[in-house]
Amino acid sequence: MSGPFEVNPKTDFVLERFVDAPRHLVWEALTKPEHLKEWYMPKPWGAVVDCEMDVRPGGIFSITTGEGQEPHMGCFVEVVPMERLVWTSMLFAGYRPAVFDDIPITAIATMETSGSGTRYVFTALHRNEADLEENKASGWQEGTEIAIDQFVAHIKSLK
Repeated sequence: MSGPFEVNPKTDFVLERFVDAPRHLVWEALTKPEHLKEWYMPKPWGAVVDCEMDVRPGGIFSITTGEGQEPHMGCFVEVVPMERLVWTSMLFAGYRPAVFDDIPITAIATMETSGSGTRYVFTALHRNEADLEENKASGWQEGTEIAIDQFVAHIKSLK
């Protein structure tokens, strides 16, 4: 999925933040399990108890957010270090079709140097408007916004 894509506001969710830190710290916080555990789950809601990431195309990501919970799993689709990371919950590792009962997304994280910091953009692509609306109603959007704020705060703590 290299190159630009067109965001559809009816099906896609976009968050953008300026991070007052160099791009390599943003990339590190996004791709290393020890960092992801610090920001991925909104703290008032719980914590990440396990995380596995094989950051390469076809590699696994697996995040468990509570004892006894099923992991959130997916597959990295595109990895351009310190520029772009694309993953989807519609595939498991090795590009195997996923089986799940959750709303699938494809997530695209991009980062570029902006002045003394990094412009970070997170986009979640949904299959259709109904999926996006259901995700918003479930609290997923609120949780994602909290997690991105925690992500930015965690990166600042790494400086």
